[in-house]
Amino acid sequence: MPELTSTAAEGAASSVPPADAHDVIRVRGARENTLKCVDLDLPKRRLTVFTGVSGSGKSSLVFGTVAAESRRLIDETYSTFVQGFMPTLPRPEVDRLEGLTTAILVDQERMGANPRSTLGTVTDANAMLRQLFSRLGDPYIGGPTAFSFNIPTTTVGGASVTESGKKNVIKQQVYLGGMCPDCEGRGTVSDLDLSRIVDESASLVDGAILVPGYKADGWMVAPYKTQVPADVPIRDLTAEQREDLLYAEPRKVTVENINVTYEGLIPKIRKSMFSRDPDSLQPHIRRFVDAAAVFTTCPRCAGTRLNDSARSSTIDGKDIGEVSAMQVTDLAAWVRTVDTPSVAPLVETLLHLLDSFIAIGLGYLSLDRPTGTLSGGEAQRTKMVRHLGSALTDVTYVFDEPSIGLHPHDIARMNELLVDLRDKGNTVLVVEHKPEMIAIADHVVDMGPGAGAAGGEVVFEGDVEGLRAAATRTGEALSYKAALKESTRERSGVFEVRGADTHNLDAVDVDIPLGVLTAVTGVAGSGKSSLIGGHVAGEDVITVDQAPIKGSRRSNPATYTGVLDPIRKAFAKANGVKPGLFSANSDGACPTCSGSGVIVTEFSFTDTVSTPCEDCGGKRYQVEVLDLRLAGKNIAEVLELSVAEALEYFAAGEARTPAALTILRRLDDVGLGYLTLGQPLNTLSGGERQRVKLAMSMKSSGGIYVLDEPTVGLHLADIDQLLGLLDRLVDDGKTVIVIEHHQAVMAHADWIIDLGPGAGHDGGRVVFEGTPAELVDARSTITGEHLAEYIGARGAIRRHHEGRRRA
Repeated sequence: MPELTSTAAEGAASSVPPADAHDVIRVRGARENTLKCVDLDLPKRRLTVFTGVSGSGKSSLVFGTVAAESRRLIDETYSTFVQGFMPTLPRPEVDRLEGLTTAILVDQERMGANPRSTLGTVTDANAMLRQLFSRLGDPYIGGPTAFSFNIPTTTVGGASVTESGKKNVIKQQVYLGGMCPDCEGRGTVSDLDLSRIVDESASLVDGAILVPGYKADGWMVAPYKTQVPADVPIRDLTAEQREDLLYAEPRKVTVENINVTYEGLIPKIRKSMFSRDPDSLQPHIRRFVDAAAVFTTCPRCAGTRLNDSARSSTIDGKDIGEVSAMQVTDLAAWVRTVDTPSVAPLVETLLHLLDSFIAIGLGYLSLDRPTGTLSGGEAQRTKMVRHLGSALTDVTYVFDEPSIGLHPHDIARMNELLVDLRDKGNTVLVVEHKPEMIAIADHVVDMGPGAGAAGGEVVFEGDVEGLRAAATRTGEALSYKAALKESTRERSGVFEVRGADTHNLDAVDVDIPLGVLTAVTGVAGSGKSSLIGGHVAGEDVITVDQAPIKGSRRSNPATYTGVLDPIRKAFAKANGVKPGLFSANSDGACPTCSGSGVIVTEFSFTDTVSTPCEDCGGKRYQVEVLDLRLAGKNIAEVLELSVAEALEYFAAGEARTPAALTILRRLDDVGLGYLTLGQPLNTLSGGERQRVKLAMSMKSSGGIYVLDEPTVGLHLADIDQLLGLLDRLVDDGKTVIVIEHHQAVMAHADWIIDLGPGAGHDGGRVVFEGTPAELVDARSTITGEHLAEYIGARGAIRRHHEGRRRA
């Protein structure tokens, strides 16, 4: 008998087959972003939750290292030809990764806002419905394409010749599609609100044109003054003069002895503003475009996006447009009534998909809901739908804060789904802050101890009970119980909402108090965003929602917030040169890498490679620019400072720059003191980007602030800082309305408006109005029950927790 090798002998002795010994994902020397050479063993087929303050390195470890390398290695298994059509993923900064399995990312990024994309199209539910109607619809009008709002009906005629010379003649061949010809399958038609463009009561010299850049005494208005009476109010112009002002065809005119092209105001601004990508417009122009563009339901298809033919075919009296507009819970009930053996497998598959929507808490949505209107939490759960019931095992599922947008009542359901994925033999990795979700973990990895450069280390690894006893910020925060305020502020007035009926709202009448902090609560889909987003509006209202901010590799907090402008001027003044030299996108850019900091090399046979620019060392600036200094630092070194460090740097001495300090303080106030000024904007988390937007909005003069779940991405230990910021806004005379699920924010509010009692058509009503203490005492709603449980005692008064905020 041959002698066993040492490895084989060890395996035989332990009676564990070698294949079963790979029970962990080994991470060695992870250095992505701020990670400090992290070594870690993650148990497979377990649910691991990653905790830690914002910016501590959780996402860098989970998404930027483990998931990124798994996806990169999978992509390498495809042929070179196929890889050419796929995005290139760089290898993360890590010494070694072992035991990786296929990673599926379920992140919080919103889905694309393509107007043709709906909940039904992104989940294949529409495809199944089209098949169902093509088989059972009465009268029969054609195959599945006849019910698609993305395919127009076309008529084709002509002749074609094959290589052998055979001629084929097509005579008026009709290809059926379901697209409405008027709105082209969008469901809405657009127009311009003339009252936002022209002040009818004013003349041209008095500023009748309200378009940004069209000043009464400016060059843009000058051509119009030569063609119509400049001192006559617009409403008093003749019909011909009005037509000429607004809709004239292009023609040459002379203005101050200069030949220019004259064109009606409406077609001119359509070309220059309304036909352009909104993201390419300056913020003030985009606000004008958003206000002046009016979208109304298409009168021909009544918003269904479908042509007359597609809506003529019905099943049990309902056409596909009516079915798509049903709430998913109602649609599932309707599908169960379809009892035809020939389509039984199709019905079964469709029902499984619809039941998955209901199980994940999205039963209140409808299939015709545009994906661009889904919140971050709804988008994440929509992506999760396709994985429920999957037969795949030994997969690594990676979730980024799945509690986003979830009421405490809904979190229990999400927990069940995560546990089910684990119990099927999968590895589940979750980045999370909510105690309710941390509690279900088999294994916890706590990152810290601080954020940014002060983080990037594993400060605890073990079970949940061990974390509670650990001397980390997360461990201490888990034992924290919020308490109700001892007293609430008095309102200074009310903002009246009457007859609100957007989406599922049931003719809601409510008075929103002014001059206080109001929390709008309720389960997901109860109508919170519809009430506040749809009916609290006006020039005095500043809204900070969850919509992502656009950012390329060249964009960073310094450029987005505008703090780089005063910094460039300070450098220019100190060195006697022009400010443009200190812009990596302008005069000061390194000529070799054009200011990007990297050299991108494309190979036809392997991945595209990005390497630091050798000339500037990745600093993006010309060598000559880096020799210019302000208080001992060059511009690249300043951009490497964190917000907190920059506050100290620009506060005194030669570098003192009050304009920069104003912006930096706003960033610090919203808990972003750890961000570096030059960090690429596209590397920020969803919560970080929202707080950057909040910091920017604080400079506005609006009297009412509407915040949509500002606790997204915030660690428990950072909630107090957010509450302090909200208090300062109210103390400055502002009204703050917060759409929020976090009980600590509810407990801190002066007033609560709770919607419900359920979601979809089971919600849309105000089920409670009053103070947090009254909500806890009554316990008459789901929110009241969860808030009472969270604070731990009925009617508790607010306690001050000294020393909880540590550097």
